Amino acid sequence: MKYVRLIFFLVIIAYFMDIIDASIVTVALPSIRVEFGASIADSQWIYGSYAITLAGVLLLMGRAGDIYGQKKIFVAGLVIFTIASFTGGIAPSLLSLIISRSVQGIGAAMTTVTAFAIFIRIFPEGPERNKALGYIVAVLAGGFAAGAVVGGVLTTFLGWRWVMFINVPIGIIAAILCQRTLPAGGSWVQNRHLDIPGTLTVTSGIILLIFGLTNAAGIGFTSVSTFIPLIASVLVLGLFLLIESRSKSPLMPLSFVRRGSVLTANILALVLTSVVGGVGFIIPVYFQNILGYSAFNSGLLTLPPAIIFFVVGGFAASRLVNRYGAKKILLVSYGLVAIGALLLTPMSPNGNAFVLFPGLLVWALGASIGFPAINIAAVAGTKPGEEGLASGIVNTSSRIGFPVGLAILLTVAGAFDPPSSAAGIVAGFQVAVIAASLIGVLGFLIALRLKDVKPAWASGNWKPNKVAAQ
Repeated sequence: MKYVRLIFFLVIIAYFMDIIDASIVTVALPSIRVEFGASIADSQWIYGSYAITLAGVLLLMGRAGDIYGQKKIFVAGLVIFTIASFTGGIAPSLLSLIISRSVQGIGAAMTTVTAFAIFIRIFPEGPERNKALGYIVAVLAGGFAAGAVVGGVLTTFLGWRWVMFINVPIGIIAAILCQRTLPAGGSWVQNRHLDIPGTLTVTSGIILLIFGLTNAAGIGFTSVSTFIPLIASVLVLGLFLLIESRSKSPLMPLSFVRRGSVLTANILALVLTSVVGGVGFIIPVYFQNILGYSAFNSGLLTLPPAIIFFVVGGFAASRLVNRYGAKKILLVSYGLVAIGALLLTPMSPNGNAFVLFPGLLVWALGASIGFPAINIAAVAGTKPGEEGLASGIVNTSSRIGFPVGLAILLTVAGAFDPPSSAAGIVAGFQVAVIAASLIGVLGFLIALRLKDVKPAWASGNWKPNKVAAQ
């Protein structure tokens, strides 16, 4: 295929924008909360609104790319994300910022899901795809680290609004490059009809689910504002599955989900991101709100785990999967994640961040080898015309995991020791990281059920799949 390197570079830009936005906004949250006089529960919507719309439309945008062309959805997503970043930067109130973040989430869903679909298509299944996926993980780790550090610098010296403005020049350049250089390419599938009933039910069901989980993170699972959306999401998503089982052109063919390792890999994606999302929220709050570190210093403290993601996840994980297979690597991954979370329990109100470094490093090591292995297993056996579908499902599973983990861990933290003081908050956090460790154990048990123990390319007779260039 022509321009493979350029296309791969543009794919990476899309992921980089999403990941740097996530980490940069997390670091800036305390400053945003102070300016708008928002509570911790209200400020969660700055990230929660983004997560809701992003997760809600991932599957829809992935399949839309298969039907109408990945380039159209990709470029439109870049434009929407860039405009929303600018309006977020000039937001005069918390509500207007949350609205901009919601629109950002739609743009991010359009870019990331089509970017991964394009990636699946240009790299055939096997060692080359795994190697390229490792590079993506390395760039994402670099983006996360850069976001944490840059977010701290911008928030400290220029103000939190610049964490939104920084996306604008990147988005403009990326949109121009993509419009000029990406091949036009039509749809990958012959059926150009989008499953409207399936689209409406899955999008509304996922949005209700993320909405309920976000409420749970702030006010607990017993609130009416939490369990009503959650119950409604179960009913709507159940209706979605019924529609898909009878549809002639389903948005998500159930036969695809049942194929090979797809279902198990997506469950594992949800579990791993729930641990990463929950712990990833608690640690910066502990550093800044309990230990009193600045946003800049808090960002610097995330560098060692990010370096592990960059080196191990980017360059070692794919080689390990090529040699040992996804199942063995995922078993090691969840084992390390569980141990690492458990090692975070020594936190105390008057403690030191460096006491947590052993746990953070082990936790990061486990997650860094787990993410590539999950994605490799989730897209294994993908056929032409299924790239957006596969990308949409695994990205949705991953995105749902973050609010799931956040809701569970914050609910556990609040239930075991009400946060009336710094000591109470820390005691709750200690119970929460133990819960995160147990979730890691659950992931280990699920990984035991993974079917593909050894990749097909481990044998000497394996030949790569042919990929149609467009």
